[in-house]
Amino acid sequence: QVQLVESGGGLVQAGGSLRLSCASSGYTFRSYYMVWFRQAPGKEREFVAVISYYGGNTDYVDSVKGRFTISRDNAKNTVALQMNSLKPEDTAVYYCAASKTSRRYRDAMDYWGKGTLVTVSS
Repeated sequence: QVQLVESGGGLVQAGGSLRLSCASSGYTFRSYYMVWFRQAPGKEREFVAVISYYGGNTDYVDSVKGRFTISRDNAKNTVALQMNSLKPEDTAVYYCAASKTSRRYRDAMDYWGKGTLVTVSS
């Protein structure tokens, strides 16, 4: 049974940091792009960051470049999102997803976690 379980969300003041983690099981983790999405209240779920199978390539939405860092550990089947210099507009539910073929298209993700809430206060 495939499982993706996010953790690390919470309440933080603007300018602060959080580290999200996603633990995966039930599939061949190293064969999948790992992707973070987020969904703010009243908005569509949007791409945040992606990391390639072995971590050699990463990409980010422009609004988080220079502040967020995605990483993965294929030995532990985990992917992380280090979020620094957080802004109130980063407030959202953050989702971990896995895809064999797509780096960033929401509808092409094969597996999803249930999300973790990040709230950034001003």
